[in-house]
Amino acid sequence: MAEFICLFGKDSAAIVIKQPKKSPLFLRMIVLVFAMVCGLYICSVCLNQFGYVSFQSSQLVPTPLDASHSLHFVSRIHYPKPQTFNRSECGNNPVRFFAILSMQRSGSGWFETLLNSHSNVSSNGEIFSVLDRRKNISAIIQTLDRVYNLDWFTSASKNECSAAIGFKWMLNQGLLDNHKEIVDYFNRRGVSAIFLFRRNPLRRMVSVLANSYDRYAKLLNGTHKSHVHSPEEADALSRYKPVINSTSLIHDLQETGNLAAKALEHFNTTHHIVIFYEDLVTNRTTLKLVQEFLNIPVKDLSSRQVKIHRGDLSDHIKNWEDINKTLNGTEYEKFLRADY
Repeated sequence: MAEFICLFGKDSAAIVIKQPKKSPLFLRMIVLVFAMVCGLYICSVCLNQFGYVSFQSSQLVPTPLDASHSLHFVSRIHYPKPQTFNRSECGNNPVRFFAILSMQRSGSGWFETLLNSHSNVSSNGEIFSVLDRRKNISAIIQTLDRVYNLDWFTSASKNECSAAIGFKWMLNQGLLDNHKEIVDYFNRRGVSAIFLFRRNPLRRMVSVLANSYDRYAKLLNGTHKSHVHSPEEADALSRYKPVINSTSLIHDLQETGNLAAKALEHFNTTHHIVIFYEDLVTNRTTLKLVQEFLNIPVKDLSSRQVKIHRGDLSDHIKNWEDINKTLNGTEYEKFLRADY
Protein backbone atom coordinates (compact mmCIF):
# COMPACT_ATOMS: atom_id res chain seq x y z
CA MET A 1 0.00 0.00 0.00
CA ALA A 2 1.11 3.61 -0.57
CA GLU A 3 2.34 5.62 2.38
CA PHE A 4 0.67 8.99 3.16
CA ILE A 5 2.99 11.60 4.62
CA CYS A 6 1.56 14.87 5.86
CA LEU A 7 3.84 17.92 5.89
CA PHE A 8 2.77 20.96 7.79
CA GLY A 9 4.34 24.33 7.08
CA LYS A 10 3.76 27.74 8.44
CA ASP A 11 1.21 28.69 5.86
CA SER A 12 -0.09 25.41 4.48
CA ALA A 13 -0.15 21.67 4.76
CA ALA A 14 0.70 19.19 1.99
CA ILE A 15 0.05 15.53 1.53
CA VAL A 16 2.76 13.53 -0.21
CA ILE A 17 2.00 10.05 -1.50
CA LYS A 18 5.11 7.90 -1.37
CA GLN A 19 5.20 4.65 -3.35
CA PRO A 20 6.38 1.65 -1.36
CA LYS A 21 9.67 0.05 -2.28
CA LYS A 22 9.27 -3.16 -4.32
CA SER A 23 10.69 -6.17 -2.59
CA PRO A 24 13.61 -7.81 -4.49
CA LEU A 25 12.30 -11.17 -3.21
CA PHE A 26 8.93 -10.55 -4.84
CA LEU A 27 10.58 -9.79 -8.22
CA ARG A 28 12.69 -12.93 -7.97
CA MET A 29 9.57 -14.99 -7.31
CA ILE A 30 7.91 -13.60 -10.46
CA VAL A 31 10.96 -14.48 -12.59
CA LEU A 32 11.12 -17.97 -11.06
CA VAL A 33 7.43 -18.70 -11.71
CA PHE A 34 7.74 -17.47 -15.30
CA ALA A 35 10.78 -19.71 -15.92
CA MET A 36 8.96 -22.74 -14.46
CA VAL A 37 5.91 -22.18 -16.70
CA CYS A 38 8.11 -21.88 -19.81
CA GLY A 39 10.01 -25.02 -18.86
CA LEU A 40 6.83 -27.06 -18.40
CA TYR A 41 5.49 -25.86 -21.77
CA ILE A 42 8.70 -26.83 -23.61
CA CYS A 43 8.71 -30.29 -21.95
CA SER A 44 5.08 -30.90 -22.91
CA VAL A 45 5.78 -29.98 -26.54
CA CYS A 46 8.75 -32.37 -26.67
CA LEU A 47 6.73 -35.23 -25.16
CA ASN A 48 3.92 -34.71 -27.65
CA GLN A 49 6.37 -34.85 -30.55
CA PHE A 50 7.69 -38.22 -29.38
CA GLY A 51 4.23 -39.69 -28.86
CA TYR A 52 2.42 -38.76 -32.06
CA VAL A 53 3.11 -38.86 -35.75
CA SER A 54 1.06 -36.54 -37.95
CA PHE A 55 0.50 -38.02 -41.39
CA GLN A 56 -0.69 -34.59 -42.49
CA SER A 57 2.69 -32.98 -41.99
CA SER A 58 3.79 -31.37 -45.22
CA GLN A 59 7.47 -31.21 -44.36
CA LEU A 60 10.30 -33.66 -44.30
CA VAL A 61 11.82 -34.12 -40.89
CA PRO A 62 15.61 -34.41 -41.01
CA THR A 63 17.20 -34.91 -37.60
CA PRO A 64 20.96 -35.21 -37.91
CA LEU A 65 22.99 -36.73 -35.11
CA ASP A 66 26.25 -34.90 -34.62
CA ALA A 67 28.85 -34.44 -31.89
CA SER A 68 26.46 -32.36 -29.80
CA HIS A 69 24.03 -35.31 -29.58
CA SER A 70 26.54 -38.04 -28.88
CA LEU A 71 29.45 -38.59 -26.55
CA HIS A 72 31.47 -39.89 -29.49
CA PHE A 73 31.36 -38.33 -32.93
CA VAL A 74 30.41 -40.93 -35.52
CA SER A 75 31.90 -40.57 -38.98
CA ARG A 76 29.43 -41.21 -41.79
CA ILE A 77 32.16 -41.75 -44.35
CA HIS A 78 33.43 -45.31 -44.69
CA TYR A 79 36.07 -47.14 -46.70
CA PRO A 80 34.91 -50.79 -46.69
CA LYS A 81 37.37 -53.61 -47.37
CA PRO A 82 35.20 -56.47 -48.69
CA GLN A 83 36.40 -60.04 -48.34
CA THR A 84 34.83 -61.27 -51.58
CA PHE A 85 36.40 -58.84 -54.07
CA ASN A 86 38.86 -55.97 -54.43
CA ARG A 87 37.53 -52.43 -54.81
CA SER A 88 40.69 -51.68 -56.84
CA GLU A 89 40.74 -48.08 -58.07
CA CYS A 90 37.58 -47.26 -56.08
CA GLY A 91 39.15 -48.27 -52.78
CA ASN A 92 39.68 -44.63 -51.85
CA ASN A 93 36.11 -43.63 -52.69
CA PRO A 94 34.05 -43.02 -49.52
CA VAL A 95 30.81 -44.97 -48.93
CA ARG A 96 27.80 -43.97 -46.85
CA PHE A 97 25.48 -46.46 -45.15
CA PHE A 98 21.68 -46.19 -45.10
CA ALA A 99 18.55 -48.21 -44.39
CA ILE A 100 15.01 -47.57 -45.65
CA LEU A 101 12.65 -48.22 -42.70
CA SER A 102 9.04 -48.67 -43.75
CA MET A 103 5.89 -50.83 -43.76
CA GLN A 104 4.73 -53.26 -46.43
CA ARG A 105 2.87 -51.60 -49.34
CA SER A 106 4.06 -48.10 -48.48
CA GLY A 107 5.92 -47.48 -51.74
CA SER A 108 9.29 -48.71 -50.51
CA GLY A 109 9.80 -50.97 -53.55
CA TRP A 110 9.20 -48.09 -55.96
CA PHE A 111 11.33 -45.74 -53.86
CA GLU A 112 14.17 -48.25 -53.86
CA THR A 113 14.11 -48.57 -57.66
CA LEU A 114 14.38 -44.79 -57.84
CA LEU A 115 17.45 -44.83 -55.61
CA ASN A 116 18.98 -47.71 -57.58
CA SER A 117 18.66 -45.69 -60.79
CA HIS A 118 21.43 -43.54 -59.30
CA SER A 119 24.75 -44.76 -60.66
CA ASN A 120 26.38 -44.55 -57.23
CA VAL A 121 23.68 -46.13 -55.02
CA SER A 122 23.15 -49.81 -54.18
CA SER A 123 19.99 -50.63 -52.23
CA ASN A 124 19.76 -54.38 -51.80
CA GLY A 125 16.08 -55.06 -51.29
CA GLU A 126 14.10 -56.46 -48.38
CA ILE A 127 16.86 -58.64 -47.00
CA PHE A 128 15.18 -59.36 -43.63
CA SER A 129 12.13 -60.92 -45.27
CA VAL A 130 14.07 -64.19 -44.77
CA LEU A 131 13.38 -65.38 -41.22
CA ASP A 132 16.82 -66.90 -40.57
CA ARG A 133 18.47 -63.52 -41.08
CA ARG A 134 16.46 -62.04 -38.19
CA LYS A 135 16.01 -65.04 -35.88
CA ASN A 136 18.12 -63.30 -33.21
CA ILE A 137 20.21 -60.18 -32.81
CA SER A 138 23.43 -62.05 -33.67
CA ALA A 139 21.99 -63.06 -37.05
CA ILE A 140 20.82 -59.49 -37.65
CA ILE A 141 24.22 -57.98 -36.86
CA GLN A 142 25.98 -60.55 -39.03
CA THR A 143 23.68 -59.72 -41.95
CA LEU A 144 24.18 -55.97 -41.46
CA ASP A 145 27.96 -56.42 -41.43
CA ARG A 146 27.85 -58.29 -44.73
CA VAL A 147 25.75 -55.59 -46.38
CA TYR A 148 27.87 -52.68 -45.18
CA ASN A 149 31.11 -54.48 -45.92
CA LEU A 150 29.94 -54.73 -49.57
CA ASP A 151 29.87 -58.55 -49.36
CA TRP A 152 26.14 -58.75 -50.11
CA PHE A 153 25.39 -59.36 -53.79
CA THR A 154 22.10 -58.57 -55.52
CA SER A 155 21.07 -57.35 -58.95
CA ALA A 156 21.28 -53.81 -57.53
CA SER A 157 24.90 -54.13 -56.45
CA LYS A 158 27.34 -51.57 -57.83
CA ASN A 159 29.91 -52.61 -55.31
CA GLU A 160 33.23 -51.30 -56.58
CA CYS A 161 32.32 -47.62 -56.86
CA SER A 162 29.16 -47.33 -54.77
CA ALA A 163 28.85 -44.08 -52.86
CA ALA A 164 25.89 -45.24 -50.74
CA ILE A 165 25.00 -48.79 -49.65
CA GLY A 166 21.76 -49.87 -48.02
CA PHE A 167 18.58 -51.93 -48.10
CA LYS A 168 14.95 -51.70 -47.01
CA TRP A 169 13.72 -53.00 -43.67
CA MET A 170 10.08 -53.43 -42.68
CA LEU A 171 9.12 -52.45 -39.13
CA ASN A 172 7.69 -55.92 -38.44
CA GLN A 173 10.84 -57.79 -39.49
CA GLY A 174 12.65 -57.78 -36.15
CA LEU A 175 13.41 -54.07 -36.32
CA LEU A 176 11.29 -52.94 -33.37
CA ASP A 177 11.78 -56.16 -31.39
CA ASN A 178 15.53 -55.51 -31.31
CA HIS A 179 15.49 -51.73 -31.55
CA LYS A 180 17.97 -51.03 -28.73
CA GLU A 181 20.74 -53.12 -30.28
CA ILE A 182 19.95 -51.88 -33.79
CA VAL A 183 19.96 -48.21 -32.74
CA ASP A 184 23.31 -48.80 -31.07
CA TYR A 185 24.62 -50.42 -34.27
CA PHE A 186 23.32 -47.57 -36.46
CA ASN A 187 24.95 -44.94 -34.25
CA ARG A 188 28.18 -46.88 -33.87
CA ARG A 189 28.54 -47.62 -37.60
CA GLY A 190 27.13 -44.30 -38.82
CA VAL A 191 24.06 -45.72 -40.59
CA SER A 192 21.50 -43.13 -41.80
CA ALA A 193 17.83 -44.12 -41.55
CA ILE A 194 15.25 -43.09 -44.16
CA PHE A 195 11.73 -43.49 -42.76
CA LEU A 196 9.12 -43.90 -45.50
CA PHE A 197 5.44 -43.76 -44.54
CA ARG A 198 2.11 -43.08 -46.24
CA ARG A 199 0.01 -40.10 -45.24
CA ASN A 200 -3.11 -42.09 -46.10
CA PRO A 201 -3.02 -45.52 -44.38
CA LEU A 202 -6.41 -46.37 -45.90
CA ARG A 203 -4.81 -46.51 -49.34
CA ARG A 204 -2.06 -48.68 -47.92
CA MET A 205 -4.74 -51.02 -46.54
CA VAL A 206 -6.24 -51.43 -50.01
CA SER A 207 -2.82 -52.28 -51.42
CA VAL A 208 -2.07 -54.78 -48.63
CA LEU A 209 -5.37 -56.64 -49.11
CA ALA A 210 -5.13 -56.65 -52.91
CA ASN A 211 -1.55 -57.91 -52.85
CA SER A 212 -2.44 -60.62 -50.33
CA TYR A 213 -5.30 -61.78 -52.58
CA ASP A 214 -3.06 -61.94 -55.64
CA ARG A 215 -0.57 -64.21 -53.86
CA TYR A 216 -3.15 -66.96 -54.28
CA ALA A 217 -5.24 -65.75 -57.22
CA LYS A 218 -2.20 -64.95 -59.43
CA LEU A 219 -4.21 -62.68 -61.70
CA LEU A 220 -1.42 -62.04 -64.23
CA ASN A 221 -1.32 -65.25 -66.26
CA GLY A 222 -0.89 -67.41 -63.19
CA THR A 223 1.96 -65.29 -61.81
CA HIS A 224 1.95 -63.23 -58.63
CA LYS A 225 3.47 -59.76 -58.98
CA SER A 226 3.80 -57.26 -56.17
CA HIS A 227 4.96 -54.58 -58.61
CA VAL A 228 4.23 -54.11 -62.31
CA HIS A 229 5.85 -52.30 -65.21
CA SER A 230 2.98 -51.64 -67.61
CA PRO A 231 -0.43 -49.90 -67.44
CA GLU A 232 -2.07 -53.09 -68.71
CA GLU A 233 -0.73 -55.13 -65.80
CA ALA A 234 -1.72 -52.39 -63.35
CA ASP A 235 -5.28 -52.31 -64.72
CA ALA A 236 -5.56 -56.10 -64.46
CA LEU A 237 -4.56 -56.12 -60.81
CA SER A 238 -6.68 -53.09 -59.88
CA ARG A 239 -9.87 -54.83 -61.05
CA TYR A 240 -9.95 -56.74 -57.80
CA LYS A 241 -11.71 -54.68 -55.11
CA PRO A 242 -11.01 -55.84 -51.54
CA VAL A 243 -13.59 -55.80 -48.74
CA ILE A 244 -12.30 -53.86 -45.74
CA ASN A 245 -13.44 -54.81 -42.24
CA SER A 246 -15.41 -51.73 -41.22
CA THR A 247 -15.82 -52.95 -37.63
CA SER A 248 -12.09 -52.90 -36.86
CA LEU A 249 -11.18 -50.17 -39.35
CA ILE A 250 -10.67 -47.29 -36.90
CA HIS A 251 -8.65 -49.51 -34.56
CA ASP A 252 -6.52 -50.71 -37.49
CA LEU A 253 -5.82 -47.13 -38.59
CA GLN A 254 -4.86 -46.22 -35.02
CA GLU A 255 -2.49 -49.18 -34.83
CA THR A 256 -0.77 -48.11 -38.04
CA GLY A 257 -0.17 -44.62 -36.66
CA ASN A 258 1.00 -46.00 -33.32
CA LEU A 259 3.48 -48.31 -35.04
CA ALA A 260 5.02 -45.42 -36.97
CA ALA A 261 5.16 -43.27 -33.83
CA LYS A 262 6.85 -46.07 -31.89
CA ALA A 263 9.48 -46.51 -34.59
CA LEU A 264 10.30 -42.80 -34.62
CA GLU A 265 10.50 -42.73 -30.84
CA HIS A 266 12.89 -45.70 -30.74
CA PHE A 267 15.14 -44.29 -33.48
CA ASN A 268 15.01 -40.62 -32.55
CA THR A 269 18.71 -40.58 -31.60
CA THR A 270 19.82 -41.82 -35.02
CA HIS A 271 20.69 -39.74 -38.06
CA HIS A 272 17.37 -39.97 -39.93
CA ILE A 273 14.87 -38.32 -42.20
CA VAL A 274 11.10 -38.90 -42.57
CA ILE A 275 9.53 -38.84 -46.03
CA PHE A 276 6.05 -39.65 -47.30
CA TYR A 277 5.07 -41.66 -50.35
CA GLU A 278 2.58 -39.02 -51.44
CA ASP A 279 5.35 -36.40 -51.52
CA LEU A 280 7.47 -38.65 -53.73
CA VAL A 281 4.54 -38.88 -56.16
CA THR A 282 3.60 -35.20 -56.26
CA ASN A 283 6.87 -33.42 -55.51
CA ARG A 284 10.01 -34.75 -57.11
CA THR A 285 12.17 -32.30 -55.14
CA THR A 286 11.71 -34.81 -52.33
CA LEU A 287 14.19 -37.06 -54.14
CA LYS A 288 16.64 -34.19 -54.26
CA LEU A 289 16.36 -33.78 -50.50
CA VAL A 290 16.96 -37.50 -49.96
CA GLN A 291 20.11 -37.41 -52.10
CA GLU A 292 21.34 -34.38 -50.19
CA PHE A 293 20.61 -36.18 -46.93
CA LEU A 294 22.80 -39.08 -48.11
CA ASN A 295 25.39 -36.56 -49.31
CA ILE A 296 25.61 -38.06 -52.79
CA PRO A 297 25.60 -36.24 -56.17
CA VAL A 298 22.05 -35.11 -57.01
CA LYS A 299 20.76 -36.73 -60.20
CA ASP A 300 17.44 -37.26 -61.97
CA LEU A 301 16.07 -40.59 -60.77
CA SER A 302 13.58 -42.81 -62.56
CA SER A 303 11.69 -46.08 -62.20
CA ARG A 304 9.91 -48.44 -64.57
CA GLN A 305 7.30 -49.37 -61.97
CA VAL A 306 3.69 -48.36 -62.63
CA LYS A 307 1.21 -47.46 -59.88
CA ILE A 308 -1.56 -50.05 -59.52
CA HIS A 309 -4.37 -48.28 -57.63
CA ARG A 310 -4.95 -44.90 -59.26
CA GLY A 311 -7.82 -42.47 -58.84
CA ASP A 312 -10.49 -42.27 -56.15
CA LEU A 313 -10.54 -44.83 -53.36
CA SER A 314 -14.24 -45.43 -54.02
CA ASP A 315 -13.17 -47.19 -57.24
CA HIS A 316 -11.00 -49.69 -55.33
CA ILE A 317 -13.04 -50.72 -52.25
CA LYS A 318 -15.93 -53.12 -52.68
CA ASN A 319 -17.82 -52.08 -49.53
CA TRP A 320 -17.19 -48.39 -50.05
CA GLU A 321 -20.52 -47.29 -48.54
CA ASP A 322 -19.74 -49.05 -45.26
CA ILE A 323 -16.26 -47.53 -45.11
CA ASN A 324 -17.56 -44.09 -45.95
CA LYS A 325 -20.19 -44.33 -43.20
CA THR A 326 -17.63 -45.61 -40.65
CA LEU A 327 -15.11 -42.83 -41.18
CA ASN A 328 -17.40 -39.87 -41.82
CA GLY A 329 -17.43 -37.52 -38.86
CA THR A 330 -14.23 -39.00 -37.39
CA GLU A 331 -10.66 -37.73 -37.42
CA TYR A 332 -10.00 -40.25 -40.21
CA GLU A 333 -12.60 -38.79 -42.59
CA LYS A 334 -9.81 -37.06 -44.53
CA PHE A 335 -8.52 -40.45 -45.70
CA LEU A 336 -11.66 -40.93 -47.81
CA ARG A 337 -10.61 -38.18 -50.18
CA ALA A 338 -8.07 -38.52 -52.98
CA ASP A 339 -4.72 -37.18 -51.81
CA TYR A 340 -2.75 -37.15 -55.07
